[in-house]
Amino acid sequence: MIMQPVSSPPNDRILGITRVVAALIIPFLVAAFVILYLLPDATDRLFAWTIMPQMSALLMGAGYASGIYFFSRVLRAPRWHWIGRAFLPLTVFVSFLELTTILHWERFHHGHIAFFAWTAIYTLTPIVLPILWLRNRGADPGTPDVGDAIVPFGVRTLMALVGGVELAVAISMFLLPLRVIDLWPWMLTPPSARAIGGWFALHGVVGLALAGESRWSGMRIMLHTQMIALALILVAVVRAWSEFNATNPLTWVFVIGTSVWLMVLAAVHIGLDTRRNTAGGAAAS
Repeated sequence: MIMQPVSSPPNDRILGITRVVAALIIPFLVAAFVILYLLPDATDRLFAWTIMPQMSALLMGAGYASGIYFFSRVLRAPRWHWIGRAFLPLTVFVSFLELTTILHWERFHHGHIAFFAWTAIYTLTPIVLPILWLRNRGADPGTPDVGDAIVPFGVRTLMALVGGVELAVAISMFLLPLRVIDLWPWMLTPPSARAIGGWFALHGVVGLALAGESRWSGMRIMLHTQMIALALILVAVVRAWSEFNATNPLTWVFVIGTSVWLMVLAAVHIGLDTRRNTAGGAAAS
């Protein structure tokens, strides 16, 4: 009788190659954050392309700061399901940026080291990230951690609704940049509209992805990542307030919407962390 091999159960392990890629990405994110968020008026000299006005650079820099946090957690997280649902949204984001690069090739600082770094990152990551997800996704056992909290259906529905709105904004910014420029709270150019659309797409697809995640442990790091970005964007609004059109209703939609969503995510985090700690204590007793 021929014995059939017994497949091992999913072990929730993050593959070594996933951690290696995360480690390679982090230095590029740090450089982008320093230039865009700390030196937003120097993109003509230091970055792959000139981003004006400062608010556009600051918003992108806030996103890169949140990326530093996320990929640092990929290096240290013990379980794949803690970070796994971010990889397809990240693939959408980097694809937006790669297409923006192709469509606005003439706007880039060809020959600058930042241009080579940008081109390498956004040429390779749309291929590498989904491969990492495909290789690692089978490790998720689909079960909650010991003492984990279960995310209420209403919270996940809200994530999906907000994510859907953000994704719709992202698609509009990419496909209709000139129309969006006419409506936007601060000045945009076609490449900055499409690039910022990539950040909206990232947050939108994350929201849709998290709608299918009932484990708080599978959502927690991604909420941290979004909260970092939102908090830094609000700081950027204060720094670049003179660039906003205060008579434009979308200025207030942007500022109030960002503030409210940050508070909602913070409330969700506090509530579910409390449930987890309570459940963990009960499990231990």
